[in-house]
Amino acid sequence: MKGTIRIDKNSLIPVYRQIVSAIDSMIETGALKEGDVLPSMNELAEKLEISKETTKKAYLVLRDEGKVESKQGKGFYVRADGGARKLKVLAIFDKLSTYKQILFSSMLETLDNHAEITIRLHEQNVDMLEYFISENLDNFDYYVITPHFPLDPATQRRVCALLGKIPNRKLLMLDNWMRGIHGSFGAVYQDWENDTAKGLAEGLDTLRKYGRLNVITLPSSLYSKAIRTGVERFCSENGIKVRFADKVSRDMVQSGEVYLLLTGQYDFDLIELVRIAREKKLEVGRDIGLISYNESPLCEIILNGLTTVSTDFAQMGRLAGEMILERSLAKRHCDFRMTRRASF
Repeated sequence: MKGTIRIDKNSLIPVYRQIVSAIDSMIETGALKEGDVLPSMNELAEKLEISKETTKKAYLVLRDEGKVESKQGKGFYVRADGGARKLKVLAIFDKLSTYKQILFSSMLETLDNHAEITIRLHEQNVDMLEYFISENLDNFDYYVITPHFPLDPATQRRVCALLGKIPNRKLLMLDNWMRGIHGSFGAVYQDWENDTAKGLAEGLDTLRKYGRLNVITLPSSLYSKAIRTGVERFCSENGIKVRFADKVSRDMVQSGEVYLLLTGQYDFDLIELVRIAREKKLEVGRDIGLISYNESPLCEIILNGLTTVSTDFAQMGRLAGEMILERSLAKRHCDFRMTRRASF
C-alpha cells in the first residue's frame, strides 16, 4: 500500500476516526487506487500500537460508507467506484397503509437516486421480523423499521432483542420509538398520548362551542389506550364533556356535538355517522363537528374537507431520508397538528 497512516493519540478525535480520515484522503489523492488491499487489521493494529478492535471499527465504517469492500481470504480493498455506490436500505414496515405510503414516498424522494430500498412487511408478526432480520443482517447499510407489535411484555422483550442485533449506526425506527432499546440508533416518532392532547388543544376554541366530544375508538388498535388517555386528560383540563364508544349509534348523533373518529377516515363508522346525520337533516360542519385521526390526501376532498389531527408522515419520511444521507442518526419527535377544514 502506498502512503502512510498516521495517528495522534493525544488528539480529541477518536483514533478510529483518524484512520478513516487518513484512508479517505489516500483514496482521494490516488495514493490508494481501485483494488488496492489495505493492511490487515492485525498488521495495522501492531504498526500503530492500538487494539485490533479499533482498526476493525475503522474498516467497518469505511465499508459502511462504501469506500472499501471485504472478501473472505482477501481482506479489505478499495472499491472500484471510489465509494460512489448507492446506499442499501432495508425498510421493514408493519403494513403499507395510506399513511405508510406517504411516509415511504417522502423518504424515497429525499433519498433521490442515492439509495436502493428493499421493502418488506412484517404485519405485526414477530416471527416475520425475526426472519427478515436474520436473513439480511449483514446485507444492508441501514435498517428502517416501524416496530408496531403487540404491547404485552413478552412480545416487547422479544422485539427489543431482535432489534438489538442490528448495529446502532444502522438502525432507524419510524413512527414508534421503543424505549426498551438503548443506544445511538435513530428514531423519528410520534407520542400518541401527548400528541393527541396537543392536537385537540389547537381546536379548543371551536370544541368549546359544542356540547360534547364523542370519541369513536378502535379497542384493537395498539395505541388506543394511550390515545384515550390523551383525550381524557385534555377534556379534564379544559372542562370538555366527553363520551367514548366502540361504534356509531343513531342515538349518539345529535345536533351541537362533535365526533372524533379514531377508527380511520374511510371505514363504516364514518359512512354510518354521515348517513345518520343526513337522515336527521344535520349538516357536518354546521350542526355537528367531525374530526378524524391521521391525515391523508383524500381528507381535502371528503365532506368538502375533513378536519384531522395527525402526525406529519411526510416529515417523518423526509427526516429519515436526511439522516440516512447524512449518515447521522438521531431521535426526532415528529410534528403533530390539527388541520382545520370544513367538517369542524
